Amino acid sequence: MPIPTVLELADVSLRLPSSAGPVDILRAADLMVGAAERVAVVGPSGSGKSSLIAVAAGLERPTGGQVRLLGQDLSALDEDGRARLRRGRVALVFQNFHLLPNMTAAENIAAPLEIDGRRGADGIARDWLGRVGLGARGAHYPHQLSGGEQQRVAIARALAVGPELLFADEPTGNLDTATAARVSDLMLDLVADSRAALVLVTHDPSLAARLDRRLAMQDGRLVPA
Repeated sequence: MPIPTVLELADVSLRLPSSAGPVDILRAADLMVGAAERVAVVGPSGSGKSSLIAVAAGLERPTGGQVRLLGQDLSALDEDGRARLRRGRVALVFQNFHLLPNMTAAENIAAPLEIDGRRGADGIARDWLGRVGLGARGAHYPHQLSGGEQQRVAIARALAVGPELLFADEPTGNLDTATAARVSDLMLDLVADSRAALVLVTHDPSLAARLDRRLAMQDGRLVPA
């Protein structure tokens, strides 16, 4: 039986304005990701890796080409429609954590569950705090947590909704080497347990090597790494 495809980019381009004139960020980018597949995208800063995730997740519209997310052509959806498609099915983890500062760790995890109408959001949040080793930190606010702890909360928040696809944009980029290694181990173990597909952008070749497939951004295109 063929593996279902959760993400497909076909001939995708992205041109953005700049003070020096239009800049081609993505050029004829092609990508296909199967269910539960883990794909790493590597490349230097400014090569378009984060833009690739923004386009693939429907956060930014491409200039050309087609993006199909969970079987849906994103060009057929407006911003609200894309948000509805992502809700409970697609999750994102960012380099800068993006936790809500006025919410505790537990509340940050519970919030997407409540938005999605899930019952028992508080209990699910407590369970996930335990899974990421922060069972005693649920009442702490982001500013009371270390960078590694904040990223563990962000990972728990992303996976607690049970997504089919997780995008991770330089998830260890703001962490020291030892903390980055621990967070990477945790994230990959939890993703494997959840059976979610993963598209991971990283500049760390050792982390990329642990995934099923590695691609590189090169002149706005995706090529085997």
